Amino acid sequence: MKGDIGVIGLAVMGQNLILNMNDHGFKVVAFNRTVGKVDDFLNGAARGSGIIGAYSIQDLIGKLKKPRKIMMMVRAGSVVDDFIEQLLPFLDQEDIIIDGGNANYADTTRRTHYLAAKGIRFIGAGVSGGEEGARFGPSIMPGGNESAWPEVKPIFQAIAAKTKSGEPCCDWVGRDGAGHFVKMVHNGIEYGDMQLICEAYHFMKDGLGLSYEEMHRIFSEWNKTELDSYLIEITAAILAYKDEDGAPLVEKILDTAGQKGTGKWTGISALDLGVPLTLISEAVFARCVSALKEQRTANAKLFGSTIVPVGGDKARWVDDLRQALLASKIISYAQGFMLIRQAGENNNWALDYGNTALLWREGCIIRSAFLGNIRDAYQADPDLVFLGADPYFKGLLADCLPAWRRVVAKAVESGIAMPCMASAITFLDAYATERLPANLLQAQRDYFGAHTYERTDKARGEFFHTDWTGTGGGTASTAYGV
Repeated sequence: MKGDIGVIGLAVMGQNLILNMNDHGFKVVAFNRTVGKVDDFLNGAARGSGIIGAYSIQDLIGKLKKPRKIMMMVRAGSVVDDFIEQLLPFLDQEDIIIDGGNANYADTTRRTHYLAAKGIRFIGAGVSGGEEGARFGPSIMPGGNESAWPEVKPIFQAIAAKTKSGEPCCDWVGRDGAGHFVKMVHNGIEYGDMQLICEAYHFMKDGLGLSYEEMHRIFSEWNKTELDSYLIEITAAILAYKDEDGAPLVEKILDTAGQKGTGKWTGISALDLGVPLTLISEAVFARCVSALKEQRTANAKLFGSTIVPVGGDKARWVDDLRQALLASKIISYAQGFMLIRQAGENNNWALDYGNTALLWREGCIIRSAFLGNIRDAYQADPDLVFLGADPYFKGLLADCLPAWRRVVAKAVESGIAMPCMASAITFLDAYATERLPANLLQAQRDYFGAHTYERTDKARGEFFHTDWTGTGGGTASTAYGV
């Protein structure tokens, strides 16, 4: 009996996706570049499952039904291209290659067109949910060659996480690199969510002086509010976890954070597209600052840095902090969807923003209760540019704003670093300001570089230059190219 799908890569995600597919009745062929891992898998986690092993690329392809479907769960970058070249000599027209790793969306677009020219269909599918999600139901974000979607749809939607109403957290995103772009933004929002939670924890622990037991209870309670989410849930569990000596384990973990690049890609894409992705960018930079442990230690001594305890009613501060976290989180998602919208328009992806929110409703790391509200917002208004303009989210932001201001102001006053919450409220203040001081900035640019400006008393699109000193002349820099 031939396999329904082949999977290359037997690391944690690959193994668990294979087992998930097997549980849902699909015949899977497993292959790994180090072929010894194939037998280890078949004799270990896959023992007695009916999963088929393959011991070469040719063997893998020979054991698959046509059109063949091969999913790669390997490291992003040149490894993917290497496997594509190894597969090509043995594939037939209309066969399908799937990249389930965290690829850069531009690479996925390139691979889609490269393989289409050879008659091979390519899908770039973002997969989120970690080890548990892969095993029992991830969020899957496929894009690429749309003609391949009907072939893989039954498998992907069967193994994907489901909402409470039974909807699969997997649907077609868009052509070319759309799936991997959406997954990249998902990861960027994940960076933001995690940093925001860390800032709340920092305020509680070092500002309010709360114990780990108290913080555990607070996060557990928050998970019953609009903040209900996977990351809040696991934070509560982490804060309650004790080391062998009975002390909180998290207190013994070195405060330097790692990253694998998707957050950075998100920030770079935002800069390329001109989208003010301030919160997520600050989350990436916060990890960069955390990595400078020795420098931070030296500067703490140099500046005599101490955190001033936060006085007043602790219960009130905790509720203010909940509201500040909720409002900041809304801004993070709002900025993420602004980026997705701009990329979709630039690339003609015809994205369904409400459907994107559904893909994240369960299974993925940023799954949370209010993703259902995000879906409702975009179903009510598919042209919604700023999530905060939706009546539900506008109401939440307005209600939270006074508490949000108090928390950020107190953090600055106390010496508690809060880059993401501060950047979120600063973004909203700027985005909701009719007249910003950029008029002065444009005057400065015109003064030193003759870059021109528009006038409030003239039509948009008409540009002017002033000879500010009387010696600069009347030629504007935009009148010629260099």
